[in-house]
Amino acid sequence: MNTLWFTLAGAVASLIYGAFLIWQILKKPTGDEKMQSIQKAIQEGAEAYLKRQNTTVLGVGVVATVLLWFWLGQLTALGFVIGAVASALAGYVGMMVAVRANVRVAEEAKNGLAKAFGLAFKGGAVTGFFVVGLALLSVGLFYWFTKDVKALVGLGFGSSLISVFARLGGGIFTKGADVGADLVGKVEAGIPEDDPRNPAVIADLVGDNVGDDAGMAADLFETYVVSVISVMLLGNLLIPSESGYTEIPLLIGSAAVVASIVGSLFVRLTGSIMGALYKGLGVTAVVLAGIFYWMIGKLPYINNLKELSGGIVDKMDVFWALMIGVGVTGLMVLITDYYTSKKFRPVKSIAKASTTGHGTNIITGLAVSMQSTALPIIVIGAGIYFAYFFMGLYGVALATMSMLSLAGIVVAIDAFGPITDNAGGIAEMSGLSQDVRDVTDALDAVGNTTKAVTKGYAIASAGLAALVLFNVYTQEFAALGVNLFFELADVRVVIGLFVGGMMPYLFGSLAMEAVGKAGSAIVDEVRRQFKEMPGIMQGTEKPDYGKAVDIVTKSAIREMILPALIPIAFPIAIGFLLGPEALGGLLVGVIITGLFVAISMTSGGAAWDNAKKYIEEGNYGGKGSDAHKAAVTGDTVGDPYKDTAGPAINPMIKVANIVALLIAGFLV
Repeated sequence: MNTLWFTLAGAVASLIYGAFLIWQILKKPTGDEKMQSIQKAIQEGAEAYLKRQNTTVLGVGVVATVLLWFWLGQLTALGFVIGAVASALAGYVGMMVAVRANVRVAEEAKNGLAKAFGLAFKGGAVTGFFVVGLALLSVGLFYWFTKDVKALVGLGFGSSLISVFARLGGGIFTKGADVGADLVGKVEAGIPEDDPRNPAVIADLVGDNVGDDAGMAADLFETYVVSVISVMLLGNLLIPSESGYTEIPLLIGSAAVVASIVGSLFVRLTGSIMGALYKGLGVTAVVLAGIFYWMIGKLPYINNLKELSGGIVDKMDVFWALMIGVGVTGLMVLITDYYTSKKFRPVKSIAKASTTGHGTNIITGLAVSMQSTALPIIVIGAGIYFAYFFMGLYGVALATMSMLSLAGIVVAIDAFGPITDNAGGIAEMSGLSQDVRDVTDALDAVGNTTKAVTKGYAIASAGLAALVLFNVYTQEFAALGVNLFFELADVRVVIGLFVGGMMPYLFGSLAMEAVGKAGSAIVDEVRRQFKEMPGIMQGTEKPDYGKAVDIVTKSAIREMILPALIPIAFPIAIGFLLGPEALGGLLVGVIITGLFVAISMTSGGAAWDNAKKYIEEGNYGGKGSDAHKAAVTGDTVGDPYKDTAGPAINPMIKVANIVALLIAGFLV
């Protein structure tokens, strides 16, 4: 019971801190009337989209709830509803704060870079601490009242399903608008990004919030929740008689709230922007290491984990397993920064390739995206090996949980991005001075990298969480008296591997195709307005921003349904047609190819984006040059890579694993 009290205390502390940050943000001035009108248009568009998306998902949720109630019982169905509502709420709160912080950051930019940076980080931190607080609260309370660990799978399924729709729908919206705005505005009309004459510019700014904030928040919420649940399930299956092992991940998550709050207080701009953010992450990691060391000496059941690890383990083995998760996080951040920052060779090589045309930009960008998978996979593999070395399978589970325990500060760094992007757009559209625009541009450039960095973190943690879920899947069958053997000589396993390996490619292709359709619709609409309303370019006629928002909203809602069904339909079909061995093969296949596809897409897309920004700073001819036009084309390809297909594969992997757990009992 003490562990559960501590869990609830951590959850409440996280939510209270987030609420305190909201209060600090809303005290700040919102600028002049023009700035406020732009902010209001962004807010109304984001709210309208989210309302339509949630209404659509509600229909799917009702059907899923009824089926779960009928087949798996009321507790699993209740868990599904709680997980879905909490996931949607995490995204909604984060987005509602972001669409109010953006104009305040633009106004604060008049007072210098340091003040604008501090406010933007606080806006992102709200999302981070609400994600963690709601995750701990929902899992902790549900477990406290039900004491049914297996019913938690329903909660994980609810959060995962919402996450897939939020990542897909938000990603299709934001990149459809972005692609359409860039192709007609920058390439054809030759006007700057976020120019108020572009009819798609409000849709683009709305998309930053519904995709990079609400979608990202639901994604990290789901990853956090599923990681907690998978480690709880594994502990319960290995030692069902000792509840302490089941509750360890809740304890880890609560301890990390304290470390994340302390770390966030150290985020102050004294040098580089990225350095200030990394300082917060570094302080969090150091404080968390101290808490871990203190904590494992106080819990009696942690000192002897013989049954869980296959041998006698002392507290330092537990400590090092936990620290491996923290170390993997740090290395993933640094590696992703290298492949996506303007300071390093990969991005500069894409920029240089742009000088010889559109084709060479695409070729180099694809090469960088594929190359960017190597180091992360080596790090993930090494993390798995050493965590297993210290504590066996449960060591991998602990490393996964310690990695996700940093979600509060990592999400804060991520959500900083869409706020600064919007602030730059508002500054441009409202005609603020170049000094203000210089501040918002500097923040926006770093925001691109932070969004990429946290996607790499989310995907790596998803891979570890999926590995734990796969082992929970095999342990679940063992508990039912069936020992599964996955042999390559078994054609069912091979077929499962093939199907699972195919799923991320099919899923990604449908997501990319959806962005293409939405982008094409926006291109046609912007061209129509430029043709039929010639006063737009002269500044005498106002574009119809609402029409573009409506077009991309309808397209995103329509196109997100089919891809979201892939991780549900294929596991069910393979499981019932070919059996649990084939389903196990599918899970391994989707984890492996999903990791490669997601990392290559997110890192490659961000590299394309920053190569364009590198040229816009005056390199290789600057804005309007042939190199810039080629870089815009590359960024157009990279947009659905990094913000739609790539990140959506993360929840898709875990949905497949959770569906396998839900149907396991029917496959015996």
